[in-house]
Amino acid sequence: MTRDFGAAVTGSPDDPHEQARTAREQPLLLHSMAVFRELFETIFRCRDVGVVVEVGVESGQVSAVYADLGATVHCVEPAPADELRAVLDGDPRLNLVEGLSPAVLPELPVADLYILDGDHNYAVVREELAWIMANAPDAVVVLHDVLWPCGRRDFYYQPSPVPPEDAHPSTSDGPTVWHDDLTPAGFVGDGAYTVAEGAGGPRNGVLTAVEDALDEAGDWRFQIVPAVFGFGVLARTGAPATDAVFEALAPYTSSRLLAAMENNRVALYTRVLQLQYEAAARTDDATRLTETVNAQQQEIARLRSELDRSTAELAARRRESQEHREVPARPAAPDPELGEAMSHLGRALSARLRRTPPGRAR
Repeated sequence: MTRDFGAAVTGSPDDPHEQARTAREQPLLLHSMAVFRELFETIFRCRDVGVVVEVGVESGQVSAVYADLGATVHCVEPAPADELRAVLDGDPRLNLVEGLSPAVLPELPVADLYILDGDHNYAVVREELAWIMANAPDAVVVLHDVLWPCGRRDFYYQPSPVPPEDAHPSTSDGPTVWHDDLTPAGFVGDGAYTVAEGAGGPRNGVLTAVEDALDEAGDWRFQIVPAVFGFGVLARTGAPATDAVFEALAPYTSSRLLAAMENNRVALYTRVLQLQYEAAARTDDATRLTETVNAQQQEIARLRSELDRSTAELAARRRESQEHREVPARPAAPDPELGEAMSHLGRALSARLRRTPPGRAR
């Protein structure tokens, strides 16, 4: 009996938890181009790829994949972090190019493979494709994020280099698959990017940029692997190995199973985002309630302290009043001045009586 499990991680009767371990080692949201390694291997098998231009560099891990497959890689990143710079500097096969892609593409060698995973909006992608399709007509172009949420809605990394006249009004809220409106509980950038307030319409989204480029050029082919936000492949009809590339990718691009799994994946993830937002909101509410209760308890303690002081003062005054009532009243001491005045009055009256003649009315 022959058993072929392919890429499945099955474990064994002695190790039944191998798949579970593998699953929990994955990030909650698959988004890296690294998961597409087998697709890149397919492209490299179908045609010679000596030079790769990678627009938008994650950590250098994916850049090394292209180098491992035999290419010299030019990594375009406008503001590389120190950690990324160190990774690229440590691999002589990887060449860091600092700058915005529309400006630096003409300065680089014409590539056999372009990977566009930079600024996910119509204006930038349209400009990138215009240059590539005019100057590298035999290249294969891979575009990430051609499906939801960037396919029909612009995303703008901040600060955005897109001129205001080429950008849609944007917001820090994000999309969710559960309704068509934006929400703070959706796919938000947390300051890294904003999203167009509206979806669809002209000049909006990565996929719309690709479609407009195809309409203008006319002789290019485009297909999508419907997984991990969409892996788009663009090549000119009649260019070397174009037919071979699309034929080799057909099991992926035609897979309804992949499409269904991707829809389920983004639905589940945006539900998780909503639950996380609601949990954070409940935590904030609980924190505010705790602060309110603490403040009220402090006020109650202060009022109780005042009441205790007032009660003590009242008790002291009552005792003092009681003591005054219990002590007998003492006769008032004669006022010396009053006594002297009475004596003076008596002497004056006596003197007057002596001066009055007898028999005269007094």
